[in-house]
Amino acid sequence: QVQLVESGGGLVQPGGSLRLSCAASGITFSRNEMGWYRQAPGKQRELVAVITNGGTTNYADSVKGRFTISRDNAKRTVYLQMNSLKPGDTAVYYCNQRNWLGSTIYTYWGQGTQVTVSS
Repeated sequence: QVQLVESGGGLVQPGGSLRLSCAASGITFSRNEMGWYRQAPGKQRELVAVITNGGTTNYADSVKGRFTISRDNAKRTVYLQMNSLKPGDTAVYYCNQRNWLGSTIYTYWGQGTQVTVSS
């Protein structure tokens, strides 16, 4: 079992910045991918950014150039630096970890943290 605990959400004005953190605990898989998804009211959960334990990243087109995902493998923590925030970024942000054990994928989610971009 893996536990994911997010922090860093809050209220910010348009154009502002926030940094989200997600710390993992529990069992460790040698191959995994950590990432952030978000869900706005009335919308489906969508990918924001992911990063493999080798450092390969992937971003949603809507956040490219504004958000940066990084990870500290020693601390088992993933970060999401969000700059130039827009009202459309308002959502609950969820930390996600996918772990490969052979051909089986184990997926874990955090509890979510609210990000509100408003003046």
